[in-house]
Amino acid sequence: MLDKRTFYINGQWVDPINPVELEVINPSTEEPCATIALGGQADTDAAVAAARSAFGDWSQSDREQRLALLEKLAEIYQARSNEMAEAISSEMGAPISLAKTAQCGAGIWHIKNFIRALKTFEFERQLGPRAPNDRILLEPVGVCGLITPWNWPMNQITLKVIPALATGCTLVLKPSEISPLSAMLFTEMIDQAGFPPGVFNLVNGDGAGVGSQLTAHRDVDMISFTGSTRAGIAISKSAADTVKRVSLELGGKGANLVFADADENAIKRGLRHCFNNSGQSCNAPTRLLVQRPLYQQAVETAAQLAEGTAVDHSANEGRHIGPVVSQTQYDKIQRLIQQGIDEGARLVAGGPGRPEGMDRGYFVRPTVFADVGQDMQIAREEIFGPVLSITPFDSEEEAITIANDTVYGLTNYIQTQDSTRAKRVARQLRSGMVEINGHSPGAGSPFGGYKQSGNGREGGVWGLEEFLEVKAVSGWPSEG
Repeated sequence: MLDKRTFYINGQWVDPINPVELEVINPSTEEPCATIALGGQADTDAAVAAARSAFGDWSQSDREQRLALLEKLAEIYQARSNEMAEAISSEMGAPISLAKTAQCGAGIWHIKNFIRALKTFEFERQLGPRAPNDRILLEPVGVCGLITPWNWPMNQITLKVIPALATGCTLVLKPSEISPLSAMLFTEMIDQAGFPPGVFNLVNGDGAGVGSQLTAHRDVDMISFTGSTRAGIAISKSAADTVKRVSLELGGKGANLVFADADENAIKRGLRHCFNNSGQSCNAPTRLLVQRPLYQQAVETAAQLAEGTAVDHSANEGRHIGPVVSQTQYDKIQRLIQQGIDEGARLVAGGPGRPEGMDRGYFVRPTVFADVGQDMQIAREEIFGPVLSITPFDSEEEAITIANDTVYGLTNYIQTQDSTRAKRVARQLRSGMVEINGHSPGAGSPFGGYKQSGNGREGGVWGLEEFLEVKAVSGWPSEG
């Protein structure tokens, strides 16, 4: 890999103008694994200027040109997948087995899905048979600032970069400063694929620096951000002065509604999903709502499964969970675990501190609380760690009320063998996504939330439309 203290601007790797160096920490060891440079205003300005200059030609490029480059990128990504998995594992602590499959695999999955969507996407549409000379043109929004998080690096980068490129936008990517290595490797792949200079640019930086500079920049037409709700609110306020488009994918506090007729694997499935990626997923089902006849059994099962969940170094193969990403994240989780105890939730597995035998690394004990009330902080705040809260309910109406009693609305889950109930409950849950009986979303399904979980949709046709403006043209000349 190239010097990790360089940026990619206008088709070249360049040195930052006034760099501030930052160590990237391996969360399994608490030791530095790389040093990067954080950019400043001059670097952001140079990247935005390059994107602005390239937009004219790229926005007018034809679909076949963009498809050919994206297909080349897909080939390169697959060929270098082991490098990508190692980068992700070292920078944010995903166990190497998970990094090779779900973490790295998410990237190629999205690239291929967007290629498939682009092949048949209609950028020019007739308004309707009663208006034969009216056309609706879908055109690239312009220069896009893409700000991505650390928890699923390639998932989020490809969900933003690929549709932006596919629709004819140019862009500046600012990945999380916590997980920049995978983004720099991805940038090498972009360069290797041969995208024109200025179409894709990379500037490393933190949210207060490059992130804020992109958000307020007058030559940036759109911001696409994935991260915390707190940061999303700040971005919206900053972007308002230039009335740029803002697409937000924010936090979640998903409820998993387990009815008395749920299948025998429902509790296990929900806990595994909650703890996956060390609980660092915005769509994790962190609130387990169980109908009372199953409640005690569910608590016992969840406790046994949590105690049996292995925690280990990210470099080791296996199905264990790894560390959380940073000292800051570890401290937040420890505070919330203690707060759950102090507020009277019943601790049935895990608890404060590191797992036994671990005195280094940001490792968290897989933790389960029972008898969690809706007024408790652990039921309301996104913890972003391997912590599950269990709450009983009696009726369908009560379960829906509890599930919807949150500022978030990303993903909710339903476990029942009653198909009529499943459909009825799914319609009443206030969230952008609902999964029934363990069925994951299909290829091209839109990802996004209601309420304070955001306002955008990523993936498939919806992901392409996020980066397009709608132009109405009347008097379109007839053919011939």
